[in-house]
Amino acid sequence: MSESSSRPSSQDSKQPYSIHVDIPPRFYLLPGGAMCLGTAIGLVRGSRAAGLRFLAENAHRPPTTVGGWYFYNKTKNYKMMLGGLSKAGTDAAKLGFTALAWVTFEEGFNHFGWQDMGEIGAGLGTAGVFAGVYRLPWRTASRVVMLGVLVGMTMRTMRWGKERLAEEAQARKEASQ
Repeated sequence: MSESSSRPSSQDSKQPYSIHVDIPPRFYLLPGGAMCLGTAIGLVRGSRAAGLRFLAENAHRPPTTVGGWYFYNKTKNYKMMLGGLSKAGTDAAKLGFTALAWVTFEEGFNHFGWQDMGEIGAGLGTAGVFAGVYRLPWRTASRVVMLGVLVGMTMRTMRWGKERLAEEAQARKEASQ
């Protein structure tokens, strides 16, 4: 039985039909790392807060039997796990979106040819978005923006140092040959 097709199959053709999307690794590495860090922070803070909340809510009626203490601690542990997981989700989302905003601003500056100002612009833009989302008062927003610029300048200085060290290493390598 012969098959007729308007397009060649992937075995017959040297170039298969496919779609390639090039996403810079920073777009998933930095937010992914920030989400992992946010998960760890949220687990610790959320479980601690839930444990203290459970102790405060049940301080007036402590258990009197061994079985009662068992169920008291079991319930407290379950509440701590639930509180930790819920806080981990919110903290992971917050840090992940903040890192995604940073990377988006930085890549935007790089795309428009302002590579030297990418980190500073990313710090400024992320701080502005942060101040807008949380509706910070003007005084606090200005402090957040200054902190964002400071972090951006620190990142830019670190990149300059890395480039300078790479140039020196290359010069030493060429001089030794």
